Amino acid sequence: MRDTRSELLSLPSENRIGVFSRGILRIPFLETMLDNRICLAGGSLQTRVSAIAGWGRKPTATNARKYAEKHDLPYIALEDGFLRSWGTGDLFPPLSVVIDPEGIYYDSTRPSALESLLNGDADILEGIEDDVHHALALILEHRLSKYNHAPELSAGMLREHDRKRVLVIDQTAGDMSISLGLAGEHTFAEMLTAAREENPDAAIYVKTHPEVISGRKQGHFFHVGNDERTVVLRDAVNPIGLIGEMDRVYAVSSTMGFEALLAGKPVSCFGMPWYAGWGVTDDRKSCSRRTRKRSVEELFAAAYFRYARYLDSLTHQRGSIFDVIDWLLRQRKMSERYSGRMICNGFRRWKAANVAPMLSLNPRNTFFVKDITDVRKMQPFPGDALVHWGKKGVDGLGELALESGARRLCMEDGFVRSVGLGSDLVPPLSLVLDERGIYFDPSHPSDLEHILNTAAFNSDELAEAETVRSFMVENGITKYNIERRDSPAWLAEGKRVVFVPGQVEDDASIRFGCNGGVTTNIELLSAVRKSKPDAFIVYKPHPDVMSGNRKGYVRGGRVEQLADHVETTLSVVSCIEAADEVHTMTSLSGFDALLRNKAVVTYGMPFYAGWGLTDDCATGPSFQRRRRKLRLEELVAGALLRYPLYWDRDLCGYTTCRAVLYRITEQRNALEASGSLEKIRSGYVRRQLRKLSILLNTTLSDHDNKGY
Repeated sequence: MRDTRSELLSLPSENRIGVFSRGILRIPFLETMLDNRICLAGGSLQTRVSAIAGWGRKPTATNARKYAEKHDLPYIALEDGFLRSWGTGDLFPPLSVVIDPEGIYYDSTRPSALESLLNGDADILEGIEDDVHHALALILEHRLSKYNHAPELSAGMLREHDRKRVLVIDQTAGDMSISLGLAGEHTFAEMLTAAREENPDAAIYVKTHPEVISGRKQGHFFHVGNDERTVVLRDAVNPIGLIGEMDRVYAVSSTMGFEALLAGKPVSCFGMPWYAGWGVTDDRKSCSRRTRKRSVEELFAAAYFRYARYLDSLTHQRGSIFDVIDWLLRQRKMSERYSGRMICNGFRRWKAANVAPMLSLNPRNTFFVKDITDVRKMQPFPGDALVHWGKKGVDGLGELALESGARRLCMEDGFVRSVGLGSDLVPPLSLVLDERGIYFDPSHPSDLEHILNTAAFNSDELAEAETVRSFMVENGITKYNIERRDSPAWLAEGKRVVFVPGQVEDDASIRFGCNGGVTTNIELLSAVRKSKPDAFIVYKPHPDVMSGNRKGYVRGGRVEQLADHVETTLSVVSCIEAADEVHTMTSLSGFDALLRNKAVVTYGMPFYAGWGLTDDCATGPSFQRRRRKLRLEELVAGALLRYPLYWDRDLCGYTTCRAVLYRITEQRNALEASGSLEKIRSGYVRRQLRKLSILLNTTLSDHDNKGY
């Protein structure tokens, strides 16, 4: 696939673009999409910038424009792209922007880079025609728009017996595209009148703007009510889905009018939006500069391919329209998976703050309550989820789930979590939400066990699983990623090296997964020494135990009597890679060892055992349920690709396992380079102070409103 990213702006890499808005500075990865660094302009910085940027033609950009003119610097207008994000800008940053050094696309009073492109002689479709057709088909098939959080058109929203339907599109009051599109407030009344007169046999549907629905802004049709010919659509609805049910569309300057063109609908324009004046719309205004005739496909290619810039959510580098489409489809899949209220109980306040954004793309859908009484007060119904940490939850929760029809979800950290310990209050980048049980309790089926028992993994999933596995091995990734990754200098003297990872002894995976057999670290070491009397045994205490946060420390010389070496500094990955085999109760280290093609012996019933990949000493009902033999890539696909959910805290949305692996690697490497990783993993007092700071911040502040 060809690279179709726009190249409207190219400044030397050592230069910076100055802005006057701290809000612009807060936009994640804007520098990446601009291919330039950004800084606050003004004062002594005037000689250090090569251009000034502001947000479109908004009044807030006035100072930036004046500064650029005064200092003879180019002014660059920034705006959201046409496929912006999942939801509105108060909650979600843009994954697409336009960068215009001539004007801005919605300002028809002067040229813009988009207008110049459409007016020019270049073949806009050259070299990208197939990509344009593919992207257009995806947008129409999946009903993608600038914002994509609105629900699909529901039964009863439109009247059943309309002979013809006409859509009249409202916009927010004060929208710059109205006045700069040669229109005004009066234009909306004129448009509605014309729609009624020109379509006497049609029902008129008036669509309000998403930001009017959210309460952030006002519209122009607040005085219009329903009558025998008019229906005002005040509820959120997917715009492409709505357009598909219409016979004709009327717009002033809304980009929704262009989306109607994409859907093949006739469009009447009462302003001069960027897509008018090219011969594909019924225009009630004119622009003498627009002299070419352009097809809808050419307009789409110019705006969505040549003009807009995109972010690749996987790499956080410049991307393509297809990267953003993939991101939006992932958000839709997750929003449909968890469409109702997420009613959470039994969460400490710091944990609630950490996981709340990950539970729903609609923050109004997530609630944290204290006990079963409060859960009942929420009156859960089918579609809602009752969420609790770990296996049990509060008493009565299961019964309430059965009564109400709500789903009961057990939550736990994912298998690739973070750089830092959960017990040190470090926020997770992955979670599992299990409706059947939970992966560490083999006494009952879990969603993961069901996936591994039944899933038919396709070739793309298996290839992605191998990519993920290889990346984890190459970069030494595990669950917490804070320990040193040096090669050990053990004096094994040619003996077979057996690595024994310690565990937190009151951990749920031991309580539920060891079935009365080996249940403590000392029992595990004893069993390993008995089975491998001549081996060089390396024991590593669990990080949470070493930190003093959890139970499992073995006192005295008992460890030294059974192990040849106690490793307290190197990472579990370093130990695994230097070992010949790994013996464990239920530790995730056994899974890490499988990823590295090491022999693994289990003494409990972890999720990765019983599939023909491990030597299992325990017996239990779970092994009887695990009916098929898996290849390693199938285990990886189930456990790392299908089972957890992954979260991008910068982009405020659901991402992929591979993207989280990239983020963990970047963060860990940066912390190592600065020397900060050593501070995270050592020093009891320092960690406690850090935890206290997190708790205080959680208590004193609500969720951060980023205001993108």
